[in-house]
Amino acid sequence: MVLVIAETKSHQIKKSTWELIHAACASGQETQVLLMGANAGLAEELASQGAQKVHWVEHPSLEAYTNEAYAQASIAIIPLVAPDIVLATHSASGRDFMPQVAARLDVGLASDCTQLQWSGAKAQVSRPVYAGKAIVDVEFLGKGPQLITMRSNALGLLHPAPKTQGNIIKHTLVLGPFPTKMTPLQSTQARPDVTEANIIVSGGRSLKNAQNFQILENLADVLGAAVGASRAAVDAGFRPHQDQVGQTGKVVSPSLYIACGISGAIQHLAGMRTSKVIVAINTDPEAPIFQVADYGMVGDLFTIVPLLTEAFKKLKS
Repeated sequence: MVLVIAETKSHQIKKSTWELIHAACASGQETQVLLMGANAGLAEELASQGAQKVHWVEHPSLEAYTNEAYAQASIAIIPLVAPDIVLATHSASGRDFMPQVAARLDVGLASDCTQLQWSGAKAQVSRPVYAGKAIVDVEFLGKGPQLITMRSNALGLLHPAPKTQGNIIKHTLVLGPFPTKMTPLQSTQARPDVTEANIIVSGGRSLKNAQNFQILENLADVLGAAVGASRAAVDAGFRPHQDQVGQTGKVVSPSLYIACGISGAIQHLAGMRTSKVIVAINTDPEAPIFQVADYGMVGDLFTIVPLLTEAFKKLKS
């Protein structure tokens, strides 16, 4: 049996959670979901689209994510459910609280996995190491549930989505006290987060200033994409750190990654080389980014990107 730990954002189930649910359903395993906080509507949505059981934990401390609350609730529910496998997204929150859950339950954790296969009640996963230069196959030994965090966009979605008539089980837990307190959240991000986006348009220091990123934003608006940046662009103050893609930023696996004016330092490649299709635009034909790109354009991004924007507008119209 597989237990998927759900993540929500803006009162919606995140796409990465649906990927995990669909993958578990496709394996033929019984699929259950742990939903923390949120509301009854989301529990019903999960119960009708893949989950045989939804374990809903409602508590004031779970309304907004904190490491302590999510870890404590997970540690309480997982032994009750007794799953063979626990799946979570390798997001900012997943990679934060899941190691604590694994340590407290004294079981293994395979993190940042990009491939998932099934062998009966066991999972076989692969994950990149050495900044993506090698792939390691991970095998779990011993008893207890296998804990796995999967990279967003690594698994894809089933079409059509699975339909179920699952049961909702509401759990009442005593949580806390906690040493940290969540203050009200304020979000100014209108675009999808780079870790969740299916398409990403990224820029490097070659854009010269923050205002020139408007060129990439115009293309992103047409494609419904997120806008990312290299570390050099972030360090120069062109974009906020939340947009940084790379070893010291966010690791992404979109269907399409368009790198504009990014040379391809190994730290950046570590964060995006598992993208399904990579398009590189650079004036230097010897730039390392072309070694991993599926399609390369040697030229000035200030000329090429607006042409791409107009071409995509015509295609979409």
